[in-house]
Amino acid sequence: MGLLRGIRTPADLKALSPEQLPTLAEEIRDFLIEHVSVTGGHLGPNLGVVELTLALHRVFDSPEEPFIFDTSHQSYVHKIVTGRADRFTTLRQKDGLSGYTARAESEHDWTESSHASASLAYADGLSKGFALDGRGKHNVVAVVGDGALTGGMCWEALNNIAAGKDRNVVIVVNDNGRSYSPTIGGFAENLAHLRISGPYDGLMEHGKKTLKSMGWVGNRAFEALHAFKEGVKHTVLPTEMFPELGMKYVGPVDGHDFDALDQAFSYAKNYQGPIIVHVVTEKGHGYEHAVNDEADQMHSTGAIDPVTGLPKSKSKPGWTQVFTKELLAAAEKRSDIVAITAAMAGPTGLAPFAERFPDRFFDVGIAEQHAVASASGLALAGFHPVVAVYSTFLNRAFDQLLFDVALLDQPVTLVLDRAGVTGSDGASHNGVWDLSVASVVPGIRIAAPRDGVQLAALFREALLVDDGPTIVRFPKGSLPPELPVWASLADGVDIMHYSDAEEGSDNVELDKSVLVIAVGSMVETAVIAAQAHENVTVVDPGWVSPVAESLYSLASDHDAVLTVEDGIVRGGIGSLVAEEFSAAGITTSVRHLGFPAVFPLHASRNELLAEVGLDVAGISTAISELRRG
Repeated sequence: MGLLRGIRTPADLKALSPEQLPTLAEEIRDFLIEHVSVTGGHLGPNLGVVELTLALHRVFDSPEEPFIFDTSHQSYVHKIVTGRADRFTTLRQKDGLSGYTARAESEHDWTESSHASASLAYADGLSKGFALDGRGKHNVVAVVGDGALTGGMCWEALNNIAAGKDRNVVIVVNDNGRSYSPTIGGFAENLAHLRISGPYDGLMEHGKKTLKSMGWVGNRAFEALHAFKEGVKHTVLPTEMFPELGMKYVGPVDGHDFDALDQAFSYAKNYQGPIIVHVVTEKGHGYEHAVNDEADQMHSTGAIDPVTGLPKSKSKPGWTQVFTKELLAAAEKRSDIVAITAAMAGPTGLAPFAERFPDRFFDVGIAEQHAVASASGLALAGFHPVVAVYSTFLNRAFDQLLFDVALLDQPVTLVLDRAGVTGSDGASHNGVWDLSVASVVPGIRIAAPRDGVQLAALFREALLVDDGPTIVRFPKGSLPPELPVWASLADGVDIMHYSDAEEGSDNVELDKSVLVIAVGSMVETAVIAAQAHENVTVVDPGWVSPVAESLYSLASDHDAVLTVEDGIVRGGIGSLVAEEFSAAGITTSVRHLGFPAVFPLHASRNELLAEVGLDVAGISTAISELRRG
């Protein structure tokens, strides 16, 4: 780590000679493998952008020239170059280094959302702002992957960037042919055409040798080579995509060749107007275990053995596997069931469905809005679509859920993986918004299973609904044990725990009864907390919206109600329950436990739950306070 120890700022990087760069790149890859194998993180994407990131920081002047990393899971090398290498032991840990760019960490981080396809909109706005305040000569650099470019926001932004002929936006397309998995669709096919080989490469090599023999170097050689490339390209490329947008296009550039990157970025830095630099990289480059991982090339990994690349601990059966099994079983019986993913077939459990029923599986790219609206179209055609997305990404498709699905009363089932707290991925990946977002949709039915057995049952029920949308949500991680049910009511509400007041108790202030309405993954914790108290009933509605009829009478029979959910309190299930009880004239007080209106930062799931009183101790304290009145 000799060279790496001396890199604290981009200026240190610029002081190195070109001959030192390959050694530094190798040191950085060793550093990433060493640290990410301990903490987990996005290993493959960062191994793929080592040379790319170093070259950007050598040519452009961060932070005066902003770097916007789309999604920003590939910003680890950027963090190293900007003085944060010594914090990598805390990567994705509570109060430690974020796995994404984070404005509080460094002036070099301009954004911090980990949702894809937004970088070009940021760049468009920044360049407009710079033009207005006299910084128009500053470049704004957006690094966007080919996967993210399948998102509609990118194309909306490109439409606007192309119109700003005097604004210096440098769009670096990091093309590795993948997002989580291989990029699909018409856009991907066009990129594949640009990622050419054979006669074109041969002609370009001939051009390089000719220019070198003439003594042409630097920008002069690059401009000549680029002109030669433009002349050649028409004869060997089946299509030209980017130039049709009205922007200068440079590429494809080898993303692991420092000389080629330096020439391309130097040209882009001095170019007046928007420009696209198409860089071809290899995800996981330099680490054979990542490169050879056909599933996702170690896109995101937990703790691994750095020598073998294998996980350090065996994964336990998870929620997603239960969903996959039930979906396959249902699809075997019903030919009307189709499945949709937004570029995440593997993580959301749809890959086995895609393999078994390829004609009934649709990967729409990173385009949640389109996924939900397209699902409505499939429903109109007589099918029952199952749209599987991470909970946090449902936010993007709210308009489509509301007006394209619910307004039309279409039977679309949305399966929300990673609902509630996901932990180490941080603020914009924690799925604490879905209950508040979805519960306002008229006629929607929302299920929150407490364990794998109930997940299977509720998902089967969702597939039977034919007059409107349904949601089935579950958390990240391994399955809890199947919980025993004390009693089941006719409308599906399960009483999970019941304790009467101690006979002959003279402690009047503790004689008040409490009804705990627990949502999904919080049921187990609520039951454990309730076991330390008398006169407490814990119920699990299963279907949390609409409010079950039996809850009205149960609330009337208790002195206080406590709702417990792993989502935002404002507008969540607790709010829905309180509003419904009030409208029905029920005067029993309702207290809510959940997340306040904050962005939960990166930490473990248990740490985040404990912070807001959603652990056993916090729920127990709330029960005690309600019993005292």
